Amino acid sequence: MATSLRILRAASRTTRLTTLTQRRYLDTATAPSLYSAHAKVVGARTGHVEGDDLNIDLTMSKALGGPGERGKTNPEELFAAGYGACFQSAMNATAASMGLKMPEKKEDSIVESTVHLVGDMKKLDLGLRVNLLVKVKGMKKEDVEKIVEKTKTSGYVGECSDEY
Repeated sequence: MATSLRILRAASRTTRLTTLTQRRYLDTATAPSLYSAHAKVVGARTGHVEGDDLNIDLTMSKALGGPGERGKTNPEELFAAGYGACFQSAMNATAASMGLKMPEKKEDSIVESTVHLVGDMKKLDLGLRVNLLVKVKGMKKEDVEKIVEKTKTSGYVGECSDEY
């Protein structure tokens, strides 16, 4: 696994990872549900999304030939937000299970996620690729790498090709 490290500041570590091998220990088809989220979509990529605590207008991104209207979002942005938040939460749980303490300040642990719509639009052969950039201040490089590696194989997050 190719890993490179970039030092943002003396106390800040950023790591990029280009592959993910996911091991699942939980059968998600039969596991008890801890929480369920529901969203109703009307109008596909240029429509509207409603949920219990959600009310969002959608737009087709400019990269896909749409208007990319300000104040509206698209499914890939929503997925990027959710995946990044879940990965960061999983990192926190993983660190605790390893006896490591994540920073107390929210701004000292940041996950930036990028979702790529990949494939062939004409053949409708499409998929998603996720790249994550993880920044943790005040933690040893080795500890950050251990946390992220264990998080990737813990089953806390779904299977994706990650960069973090």
